[in-house]
Amino acid sequence: MSTLNRDPESKPQTPQSSAGPDRSADEQSATFVETALLLSGKSQEEATKTGTIDRADDEVELLFAPEYQTTRSPVHRAVWDQDFPVELFRSEPISADPELERRFEACLNVVREHQKNGTHYNEQGKMTDALLQDLGEAGYWGLLVDREHGGSEVPFQLFARFLSRMATVNPTVAGLGSVHGCIGAVDPVMTFGTPEQKRKFLPDLASGRRLSAFALTEPGAGSDLTAMKTEAVLEGDHYMVTGEKLFITNAVPGRVIGLVCRIEGRPAVLIAQLPEEENEHFQMVNYGLYALAHSYNNGLKFNRLPVPRENLLHIEGGDGLTIAYHGLNRGRVALCATAAGTIRLMLANTLPWAAYRETYGQPIEERELVRRRLGLMSAYIVACDAMVEWCGSLLDQGYRGEMECIIAKIFGSEVQKEAAIELFMKTHGGRSFLKGHLFGDNVHEFLAPCIYEGEGEMLGMAFMKSLIKQHGKAFYEPIGKALQEAGIKQPNPMNPSHLIALRQAAVPYVKWRVGEAFNWGASPHFGPLPDALAHHVDEAGDRIQHTRIDVDNLMRKFQLALADRQCAMADLSQQIQDQVVTMVTCLYAARTEDPLIIASADVLSQLLQTRARGHRLDGKFFKTVTSLGKQVLDQHGRLTGGIDPEPILMPYK
Repeated sequence: MSTLNRDPESKPQTPQSSAGPDRSADEQSATFVETALLLSGKSQEEATKTGTIDRADDEVELLFAPEYQTTRSPVHRAVWDQDFPVELFRSEPISADPELERRFEACLNVVREHQKNGTHYNEQGKMTDALLQDLGEAGYWGLLVDREHGGSEVPFQLFARFLSRMATVNPTVAGLGSVHGCIGAVDPVMTFGTPEQKRKFLPDLASGRRLSAFALTEPGAGSDLTAMKTEAVLEGDHYMVTGEKLFITNAVPGRVIGLVCRIEGRPAVLIAQLPEEENEHFQMVNYGLYALAHSYNNGLKFNRLPVPRENLLHIEGGDGLTIAYHGLNRGRVALCATAAGTIRLMLANTLPWAAYRETYGQPIEERELVRRRLGLMSAYIVACDAMVEWCGSLLDQGYRGEMECIIAKIFGSEVQKEAAIELFMKTHGGRSFLKGHLFGDNVHEFLAPCIYEGEGEMLGMAFMKSLIKQHGKAFYEPIGKALQEAGIKQPNPMNPSHLIALRQAAVPYVKWRVGEAFNWGASPHFGPLPDALAHHVDEAGDRIQHTRIDVDNLMRKFQLALADRQCAMADLSQQIQDQVVTMVTCLYAARTEDPLIIASADVLSQLLQTRARGHRLDGKFFKTVTSLGKQVLDQHGRLTGGIDPEPILMPYK
């Protein structure tokens, strides 16, 4: 379970319940982001709303012991610290004991058996109740629930790795495992629930008697969660909920949902059990949706829906947004894990087609372009596996992992999209669009993860915000306040009065910047690595360490207008993310000592580092990636784990 504010050797602790939704005077003070927006001329409304989100982020930070907060995370330290935290970028896999492995295999077999018998989807194409029930009996829905309440209490690294396996059998089932366990009701109740709330909800959530969803998004509140309008008013022993939610996965009558709403003007989370049937208080909103074809995704309308007062989740010093953000990191890693399994599915269905399809008398598996595509699929699978293992390990150790999990989510969703369109579809040609083809039937499933758990570029800017926040507080906030007090809107270093106004506030920043000018920095030392990977890791380490000047230059150039420079922020964010993925993938591959995985990491690194240098891919890369594609062909099934490919459609021989 998540490690909250605690000593490293102690067990995780649940946050103390708060007295209620009132915020103290200290909590009402402006955040760094709010102050910066006001100084930049933004409206009070925008500054206040953004400050609310920023404050929720601060409150999540306080749930974790200082050594596990964002400023002590691997990426933050790698950018800002003088000493590169080499060991924090290495991960060690943990193994499932025989009993847990049997449970994993039982869950996989349930899905395989239903698919074999054609009982996995109903007449609407949605997962059948029988499949969901059998998964519950196999223990699938209780993997993240503690043993005390009927679950398996699986470490998150093992859970995420298992989702990759499940995705090779059925990606929708893997996705629902994440919805239920990571962003549904399980994580909020496990982390923030009182003992009474845990006894009330967790046994049913562990057994699958009740499945869960998380109701956050609204018609007018997506990225801007401060626009949320759903409201709960306390009347006697019940909250009466009125409002509408949109795009809620697994929203079915009878589900247990984490319902984010406003109580007395503040975000809050109620654990609500939806009625078994629609009534005057609760209606489903149905719409046509291309993605999530095999799961239920609906809107929910509430008109004074009664929810027992004791179902309100409390958190000391926080609110509903704090609770909502807590589970998102797990969901982001789970998304990357599902991508790893989904790309394996694509690879498993490309290999037989590449051997079967001929052009000009030769199977296309002999062609360079096809081998390049196979090599890239292999590289993406290995990188996703590496990110999942690394992030899962960090979360199990107790790190918040905000920045690291964002990288995993963005990378996994983007390479899944690329693999689907550029590698899988183009190799299969016109057959991709036949009904019954893996691509044609699932194209929206392959693309939609770019939006799930936060749209990629928006998350990239959130990554940057986490990266610059402490630096801004330490150096830029004092300068901004000094300018405000002096009534200076546009500082001019040639104006003596401006220099006098800033003389004290600017001293810490000047010292830091001068120190950096004379700090050549020692390159991080990663120990012996395979020759194919060593230079990639060294280059990535150097680039990450030197980005702190790039980040500071961006802050200095745009100053208070930085929030509006979204393109520049997204671009620099992506540069840093690429270096982190390179390093994590290479260190993961080196540990395995597997030639195929090492070659895959080499290809991935060449691709990302060439992009970082602003160069075009060259003959060396093409030779390396096509050679990897040949290895994938020669070692048929190594990376796909025995997936049975689908029949070739419209065979012509």
